Amino acid sequence: MKWIISFLAVLFMVTPAMAGEDPYVAVIGNDIEANQFYLSPKYVQFLYDQEIFGVPVCVSGVCERFRSQTPVIQAEVCDTLGRASGPRFSSPPFEDRGEKNARVSKQNSGWFEWYVRLPKKPSGEINLVLQCGVLKPDTFNFYGYSAVSNCAAETGEKVGTGMCTRNDVKPGVNPIKVDALPKVTAIVYPGPYNQFTPFTLTAFRNPGTYNPIDSTTGELVNNGAGQLLNGTDNGTRILLKSCMDKSIVAKIPVTGQVNAAGQVENDLEAGDLIYLRIDIPRTNTVDIYCHPQSFKVMGIGEAPF
Repeated sequence: MKWIISFLAVLFMVTPAMAGEDPYVAVIGNDIEANQFYLSPKYVQFLYDQEIFGVPVCVSGVCERFRSQTPVIQAEVCDTLGRASGPRFSSPPFEDRGEKNARVSKQNSGWFEWYVRLPKKPSGEINLVLQCGVLKPDTFNFYGYSAVSNCAAETGEKVGTGMCTRNDVKPGVNPIKVDALPKVTAIVYPGPYNQFTPFTLTAFRNPGTYNPIDSTTGELVNNGAGQLLNGTDNGTRILLKSCMDKSIVAKIPVTGQVNAAGQVENDLEAGDLIYLRIDIPRTNTVDIYCHPQSFKVMGIGEAPF
């Protein structure tokens, strides 16, 4: 009898820990319906039917969505098995495994915006993950779906003369054209289970010291450890590689914490809305293709049951 009582005591002691924290992957729309072309089987197991968690896609007319300055009519250039069945091998209708894209081409400014709800209460830092197609200028017109296999690029690339070439640089010269890199804005808005004034997220610099808090004031500051994602400072620039994930690690908000803009953070709950925007400058050197699932929110959160 003593053994049984001891066993039950241990069981009740560990039960709260068994409620657990587990990874989540969130995209626009109900996460369980995500296009799995963009996700490894490892990630797919962390997609959830967010509506079962009480997290609707739309709340009071505010929905998860994707917006862009240009029309969402382009091919998914990251699908090497795609096919264009129009009069030219690079013209619609497009048949591929991905989503329709919007494009910002070389020497043009533009922007992309995503609104994604958290499927569960985050318990750790929040990864803001971007994955867009990036090609050397005008190469999809010539190569179609094989362009990414021949002319993949990265933002800020110093493109050479001719087709699909990159300029080499000498020692002491930055290989990246910094003023051509996109800038990132990330703001969080309250969902149906929270109340706060919207505020801007702060990213950890990676690698870095991971301590963006001023030791005197206790406020967040822009330094070698962190950067307010306000889309205006040069510190918010991002380099995207074609069809590959680029992760920004955002500090988990804490109620009462003041950020570098003087805004007050708040603890987040399931259903809160993360808004992310990238602004591409006119000095852009490449063609950038983004779509609704080019942005994922990933992290570890509290299990709802």
